[in-house]
Amino acid sequence: MSEDSYLSGAAPLLSAVKDAERLFLTGKRGREQDLESAVRIFLEFLRGFEEIELDRPCVTVFGSARYEDGHEYYDLAREVGAELAKAGFAVMTGGGPGIMEAANRGAREAGGYSIGCNIQLPKEQHPNPYLDRFIEFEHFFVRKVMLVKYSSAFVVLPGGFGTMDEAFEVMTLMQTDKLHDFPVVGMGGSYWGDLQRFMTDTMVPEGTICEDDLNLLSPADTAEQAVQIIIDSVGDGTAKPANNL
Repeated sequence: MSEDSYLSGAAPLLSAVKDAERLFLTGKRGREQDLESAVRIFLEFLRGFEEIELDRPCVTVFGSARYEDGHEYYDLAREVGAELAKAGFAVMTGGGPGIMEAANRGAREAGGYSIGCNIQLPKEQHPNPYLDRFIEFEHFFVRKVMLVKYSSAFVVLPGGFGTMDEAFEVMTLMQTDKLHDFPVVGMGGSYWGDLQRFMTDTMVPEGTICEDDLNLLSPADTAEQAVQIIIDSVGDGTAKPANNL
């Protein structure tokens, strides 16, 4: 079967089962059900690979869906999106509201390219209106691969479990040498204070991470500082687009 045939069948197959990821993670199932899930996951990856086309380097911005327009972190994410676009980077987010919307909005307003990799959820996660390219995924792990695979750097703004999951996965990939020299910029100042102290005062002394691992996250207070950290590490938006993993 040709690749085009696979692609033409991807959308109907993906939409045929509601809550496909929840069903996949329910535990032991029959081999036929697992095979069906494997095909579904493969087609979801394939659709993502086909739909994400970049002519410039990309930066992924992580952050909460719950901050609204006017909040200091929303405004900061909007500034980050704009500064990244001015530097020639495409801006990728999870495609939802809050910090994601703000970063996409800033990029769009600055004339940049704005991408969203959304996820099907019962609440919170509707696509924001500032996307030039929008791809919706059923499986969290497929979406996370897409958010990492095409990016040259990552900006982490305040968020909850999902944001920490995404940030720590990226830093784990760097720690284990799966990603090379891709800056992770942390923003939000005091929001992360207790977590930073826990890593410094507990994890390092206990030996669960090395002191050098603390350098995997580069702090920045302003959008300009964040973008400069990225440019100093990977160059500006005229560099070749990334294709990681």
